[in-house]
Amino acid sequence: MTTVPAMPATPPPRLPVRDKAGALDRGWGGVSPMLTRLAAERATGVLVRERGTLHLADGKVVHAESPAAPGTDVLLAAHGTLDPDIWRQALAESVASTGGAGTGVRRLTGAEAVHRAGRRLVAGGLLTPGALELCRLTALYDAAYFALSPSSTPGRFRYGTEDGPQAPADAPPEPDGTPGVPHPVPVADLERETLRRRDLLHRIWPDALPDEVPLTREHRPASPPLPARRLAVLARVDGIRTASEIARELGRPAFHTLVDIRRLVAAGVVAPRPPVSFTEPRPGPPGDGVPVEPVDPHTTLLKRLRDALEAL
Repeated sequence: MTTVPAMPATPPPRLPVRDKAGALDRGWGGVSPMLTRLAAERATGVLVRERGTLHLADGKVVHAESPAAPGTDVLLAAHGTLDPDIWRQALAESVASTGGAGTGVRRLTGAEAVHRAGRRLVAGGLLTPGALELCRLTALYDAAYFALSPSSTPGRFRYGTEDGPQAPADAPPEPDGTPGVPHPVPVADLERETLRRRDLLHRIWPDALPDEVPLTREHRPASPPLPARRLAVLARVDGIRTASEIARELGRPAFHTLVDIRRLVAAGVVAPRPPVSFTEPRPGPPGDGVPVEPVDPHTTLLKRLRDALEAL
């Protein structure tokens, strides 16, 4: 009987793996493939994601919004740059100037309303173009960081700007050098900055839980010296406020507040508030049932450090 030598089995092809390092180098494709495709198409419209929205014009981002990040108005009014009532009045006048229902003019988008209000304030001498653009870009990158965060639901894109403010159809286009006219941000720059911010937070403290839940103070015998910026954040940690709420109260970008909070957590000064258990019986008054032993804060800190090291 003739034997046929067994041929070596052909190894299956390797599964494709996303090259995170390459995505970081080129600054695109590592955050949102849909956004990358829209940029290549030079699309105009609104990209709606789970934690925020991005407004695109000709494939570039001109505005971003997120419930987790303060808007341009909050940043402008934070340190006395602009009175909040003046901003609200400018915003209302910008919306009213487009006409009401039945006039044939569509409603302004949130992005367009903000931009128009800013141009109105610059034209009236109530705001400098530099202050407006600085706050606008800060708010854009801040909101985009949260809007581009990993989500459990797919994003959706609405072409056009039919759901927002717009200038009349016969209005002449404004040149790029006009004071108050926003400068669009390329998608590659936005994604590169988003990846950089993710990496920064991970290096400070790899657990993202403090970013979203209420925060509590850790009682230590001797707290480390803290800079004034972080002390202002610590003063608002009360077991109820979240990072986003602290950022709004301070009038600071939410991402910058996350940096301070993660540094406080890494220093053992702040911790995420433990979730309330509805299954375990709550301790009763003294002498009622089994006494509950107090939790050692040092043990809690060691457990969090262990979990963080295991996550690396």
